[in-house]
Amino acid sequence: MPGKVIKVERRAKLGFVERLYVPMILKGLAVTSRHFFHNLRAFVTGKNRSDLLVQYPEERLDYPDAFRGMPVLVALENGQPRCVACGLCEFACPTDCISIVPGELEGARIERYPEAFDIDMSRCMFCGLCEEACPEEAIVLSREVELATYDRGSMLYDKKSLLVPEALLKRRLDFLRSEYDREDAPAAERR
Repeated sequence: MPGKVIKVERRAKLGFVERLYVPMILKGLAVTSRHFFHNLRAFVTGKNRSDLLVQYPEERLDYPDAFRGMPVLVALENGQPRCVACGLCEFACPTDCISIVPGELEGARIERYPEAFDIDMSRCMFCGLCEEACPEEAIVLSREVELATYDRGSMLYDKKSLLVPEALLKRRLDFLRSEYDREDAPAAERR
């Protein structure tokens, strides 16, 4: 049983002016003209030119915190990945671009680590499901989006090329923790 029924009047009686759509056309022209003359004034005077264009190789945009770029592995202070090779990111990936080969450490606090961690960036669609599935915050999406190459082989990233120090990913990790109401990072310590 629906909570509230709304009846939509499909055959509304429109007046002569409303049938011509003149008020809506004039309103659309006013919005378009306002944007055009604002941009023209900024172009001529040189003020607020940053609203118009970005000289791409020399100037870069500051992406918002929620921006999703290339997935990378978070490296601890000792250079080892934070990953415990649980395989959740591999399972969550809809394009199957992540492959993990787990290994075991004897006598360490954390028993598993990834012997091999590969991501095929030619198949990755930057959806962020791997980041959401990771319980250790070991894989996060960076701000890197410039992945142009001439062959597919160079789009296969291994563990060494995916490792990024935690200090460089602080902005993204802080955003994730604020989204999930986490106070601090998971305690993943290596030997």
